[in-house]
Amino acid sequence: MRTLLALFAVLLCWSSPALAAAPHWLGSAPKGAAQRVVTLAPSLTEIVLDLGRGGALVGVSRYDDAPEVQGLQRVGGFLDPSPEAVLALAPDLVLVQPSPGNRGAVERLAQLGIPVLVLPLDTVAETLEAIRAVGKALGDAASGEALATRIRAAIESTRAAAAAGPQRKALLVYAWKPLVVAGPASFAHELLVAAGGENVAGTATGAYPTLSAEAALAAAPELVVDVTGGHGGGAPIPGLGARVRALRSPGLFRPGPRMVEALRELARLLGEEAPK
Repeated sequence: MRTLLALFAVLLCWSSPALAAAPHWLGSAPKGAAQRVVTLAPSLTEIVLDLGRGGALVGVSRYDDAPEVQGLQRVGGFLDPSPEAVLALAPDLVLVQPSPGNRGAVERLAQLGIPVLVLPLDTVAETLEAIRAVGKALGDAASGEALATRIRAAIESTRAAAAAGPQRKALLVYAWKPLVVAGPASFAHELLVAAGGENVAGTATGAYPTLSAEAALAAAPELVVDVTGGHGGGAPIPGLGARVRALRSPGLFRPGPRMVEALRELARLLGEEAPK
């Protein structure tokens, strides 16, 4: 449960418009392709792995669960990375998602001469640009472009297939108490729409707004997708419970290659017979 709550805390940090930006360096970029890489979030680790450069990883966050990195040094969490633990690994590249919580630590690393690549992941477009930037930093821009292209193609293929069927009103729930949902500024909203859903929170403000129970019931979603993994801090709202389906994929917490996994599961749920 602590892992999920930490993931959600990072999502909330990503949603801040003040932090939205293109990939950018703190300090100097590495000279040549990076050989020793530290990642501060599972999304970034999975990007490196999918680019075929897992051998360059020397440190990851405490929340990383990919089998390929189980033996690597842990350097803290999303919001509390340890500069000392990172420095001890002598990396020539640190990959980080922007967050008020980790800003001081990553700026300190940059001041000490460690190249830090900051990668916003709020939207699908930002995530694809981040993948391209990581590919370039690892000396393999072609692989970064190819991975981004594959993800974009999967999204568009799913969108085209979903367009042939009815659009169903849906709600993506990140927490039950309070009721936190995917809003129009989130990458999850983009994936839901591509999968054939109409986000009933699509007129809300921000990426992860909080709704009242009354507002959720009034929106009358045909499908409520619980993405919490069973750790949403409460139970489904009475009146919506029969419409709730659980999303198995953690891809809506991990903008990166696993977005495709989550997208396809969303499309399957939306294509099933409507819950009564």
